[in-house]
Order: sequence, then C-alpha cells, then structure tokens
Amino acid sequence: MTGYAAHRNPVPPQDLSGIVGHRLIYTYANGWQYEMYVKNATTIDYRIHSGMVGGRWVKDQRVDLVRLDDDHYKVSWNEPTGTSVCVNVMPGKRRLHGVIFFPRWVEEHGERTVLYQNEHLDEMRRLRDEGPTYPIHVVPEFAEITLFECVGPDDDTVIATAPGDLPPGWSDRTG
Repeated sequence: MTGYAAHRNPVPPQDLSGIVGHRLIYTYANGWQYEMYVKNATTIDYRIHSGMVGGRWVKDQRVDLVRLDDDHYKVSWNEPTGTSVCVNVMPGKRRLHGVIFFPRWVEEHGERTVLYQNEHLDEMRRLRDEGPTYPIHVVPEFAEITLFECVGPDDDTVIATAPGDLPPGWSDRTG
C-alpha cells in the first residue's frame, strides 16, 4: 500500500476515565485562577476565581474532549460570547496549557461576562454579534494544577454557586 491508506490510525485509545468526573483547580502563570469540572465526555462546568473575567461561571458547556496520550487530554470549546478555549491537561504532571481566544468586545468589556452565563445566554449572543470581534486577544499560558480530585460524573452540585459565594480560601485547597 502507498499513500495515506498505508499509515496506522493516528487516533490513540480514547479512554477518558482519567479526567471525566474530575474537578481541577489551576492557576495560570499570569495569576488567573480557574476551576473546571469535567462532568462527562461532552460537557464541563467551570468557575473563574480570578483574572480578566474573574467571577464568571458556566454550567453545561459543550466541549470536544480527547485523550492525546497517556495522562494527556485536550478540552476545546466555543462560548456564546464568541470566546474560544483550548486546554491541554496533564494531571500526572500537575500541568496544564491553555489558550483563550477572546473577541475584542470581551477584552474591552470583560465585566459584561462576569455572571452566571446560563441565565444570560441571549444577552451573551447579542453582545457577541454586536462585537467588535477583531482583533482577537490571544492569551496562551501554562498553569499549575493545584487540585485534581475525582468527584464523580454528571453531578450538578459540584459547581453550583458563583465563585464569590464560596467560603474564603475555598479555591486555595490542594490535592
């Protein structure tokens, strides 16, 4: 055989059990702190504890989740705001690399997104459509995973309140 058909399938086994049902809290090198709950193979919930849009939280965000290699996962999504995100997670190394692609309107007025997004989807889409979109503000950063814990899949109580409503120091836990 010649050409592409002669190559092995490049897709590694897609065992997602090492990340599905896990909560991770991570702090980017720029100081921004995020929390992600991988609810299942297609959905995450998240809270932003600090940073440009600290205070924002989202439930049931549809994602593309893949296993790139042993203990290396990629989570990608596009938000109603027009923001796109791609996060590579390496739990065993306690390392993460994320790239956030903020549309111009979010960079200029991030405070408009600091809310429980699920109750404001139409508003987020309207603001996205009003723009401006370009130039895109790209934020590529490494992060340290400070908490990685298995809490089980499909649990709506894992992220159920705004970051500001949590007890002081809650997101500073490690493990």
